[in-house]
Amino acid sequence: MERSLSRSVQTDGQEIRYCLERKQVRNLNLRIRNDGSVFVSANDDVPLAEIDGFVCKKASYILAAISKFEALSQYRTQPKQYVSGETFTIQGRGLRLQVSQSQRNSITSDGIYIFLKIKELDDIDNKRKMVTRFLDRQCRTVFGEIIQAVYPMFRKYGVAMPTLRIREMETRWGSSLVKKGIITLNKRLLEAPRNCIEYVVMHEFCHFIHPNHSKSFYGFLTMLMPDWRERKAILEKQAIYWL
Repeated sequence: MERSLSRSVQTDGQEIRYCLERKQVRNLNLRIRNDGSVFVSANDDVPLAEIDGFVCKKASYILAAISKFEALSQYRTQPKQYVSGETFTIQGRGLRLQVSQSQRNSITSDGIYIFLKIKELDDIDNKRKMVTRFLDRQCRTVFGEIIQAVYPMFRKYGVAMPTLRIREMETRWGSSLVKKGIITLNKRLLEAPRNCIEYVVMHEFCHFIHPNHSKSFYGFLTMLMPDWRERKAILEKQAIYWL
């Protein structure tokens, strides 16, 4: 059973607070969320002193990441009100929302605008649900198309067509469960340019051949997508506007 514990360490005169999550993992794992909170996961057998030491060794990286997230907080978008003029980003392009009253609820897009027709203009909950369902369908379509395009490169290695799962993820763009044949993609990835989505999909597919992040993994990724570093850099640079 997973258990959590709040801890703190002092390093170079600065305090780092973190949440320790006890779970069945092989290695010590560090995550820093965009709100600056720090999480470390460790097996029950790892002593607290060793975990604190691990955090101290990572102090420079942790403090730099927290500082970066604080500086970028000014760019974070405010909650949507689902009114005309608001922008929703799909594959790197901003689509303007146009809301109008109608006897029948519907939502469509021409690639430039998202047309939301709704019975009650003040019903923000229903507008949110309709836009969310629309974006979920876009995720399913776009991600599915890219997986279909990338998969033939892996068929010859004996990789079966994976199952696509889509969900909100705080610290990852994607993940893969190799044994179960599942690729999970972050909903927010829909906002990235298509070539960045292709990079994440390719990255996760490569784990079906090399399950870790070894030199062999990156060599294989580079062979299949020589410009993956450039795509990754674009994704990381522009992502501050999507958080």
